[in-house]
Amino acid sequence: MNILRFIALSLLSISYASAQESYKIKNLKILEVNSSINPATANYLESNLKKSKAKNGDAALIKLDTPGGLVSTTKDIITLIGSLDIPVFIWITPEGASATSAGAIIASASHLLFMSEGTNTGAATPVKLGEDIKKSDGRDKAINDLVALVKSLSVARGRNSEKFELMISKAKSFDAQTAKKEKIVDSVTNNLDEFIEFIQNKKIKVKGKELILSTSEYLEIKTIAMDPGQSILNIFSNPMTAYILFIIGAALIYFELQAPGGFIAGGVGVFCLVIAAIGFQVLPLNYGALGLIVLSFALFLMEAYITSYGILTISGLTSLVFGSLFLFRTENAYLDIHLPMVLSVVAAILVYVIFIGIVIFKSRGKKENFFENTDLFGHITNLLGVDGHVYKYQVKVNGEIWNAEFQEELKVGDQVKVIEQNNNLMKIKIQKV
Repeated sequence: MNILRFIALSLLSISYASAQESYKIKNLKILEVNSSINPATANYLESNLKKSKAKNGDAALIKLDTPGGLVSTTKDIITLIGSLDIPVFIWITPEGASATSAGAIIASASHLLFMSEGTNTGAATPVKLGEDIKKSDGRDKAINDLVALVKSLSVARGRNSEKFELMISKAKSFDAQTAKKEKIVDSVTNNLDEFIEFIQNKKIKVKGKELILSTSEYLEIKTIAMDPGQSILNIFSNPMTAYILFIIGAALIYFELQAPGGFIAGGVGVFCLVIAAIGFQVLPLNYGALGLIVLSFALFLMEAYITSYGILTISGLTSLVFGSLFLFRTENAYLDIHLPMVLSVVAAILVYVIFIGIVIFKSRGKKENFFENTDLFGHITNLLGVDGHVYKYQVKVNGEIWNAEFQEELKVGDQVKVIEQNNNLMKIKIQKV
């Protein structure tokens, strides 16, 4: 009886051993993600990981430092990792880095997960609207879907599924040592030598197949950066960059409308808006919030022509703050515009609006008697167009640009004399000198 039992156990042991395979890593690709999770990030990972093959002894190490990103892109990256037949490791590094929100979800898909000292992971609750705002059915559905996904991945990787669930349902965050203690990560690693030492003889499952890891004596380690196209798209896909470009573009166009002439500010403003639009195409834009930002600049512009005693300015600033805070908050995103950035932008615009208001107020006071001097001269700066036999010009008088009409064709630089002004239409009548 004992002999039969021994034989059975021996056969079982042989069967289990045959189910395991030794995987010797010969080529280790290091990919670095230190931005938001966006289509450029996904393209970068996909273009490099899909070239890797198990028969070549390939493996990938993703150095991760991200504040979050798109849920759809996050799921694409998780699906990509699950489709590969090579080991994929994730290392939250360097010190001070974090893998929060979408980054925490991606980290749960790695076959082995590492953190450096002084890093953290977690806070993966989408659409953070505050405890006082009732959760919508859509938000609950999104959270439940992500909880199920992360629990499934963490169980498959042998990690603490309950802690990963708390990252999403309660926005919990964990430092490196706590994460190791709670079995969220496999190791706290501070350099590449410690990483290589740790993975020796480690057992992982890739597509249901158990692999025993080791590294070749001639291990080749190669760090692969984003190509120029991916880098450019990644810069524009950064929510902070897109937001700043949009605000600068809108501010420059506002300045052009306030002080027309030269079209330099307006041209640069349009360019900034076009670049911002490229980023908005791949970011989860909240169009209601975008409308509030546009409304804010419309209110600032109205303030220059309507006496509202600051009411329009206050309304504009309020619209700008709320529009900025909710610009990228959708159920498909983990992105926020940081409050200090919003407050800095609002403060800068407030100072600018006050400055413009003071200048306009003073200039209006001067213009009441501006042309009492009949010997006031100016010169043509630009030809705006021709309407029948009437030529339309821009004329610079005492440092100010005015619109003027004349029956004859004049050249840029020609000197003219001012004979009448119209403050309401910002026009003057001229005669040739």
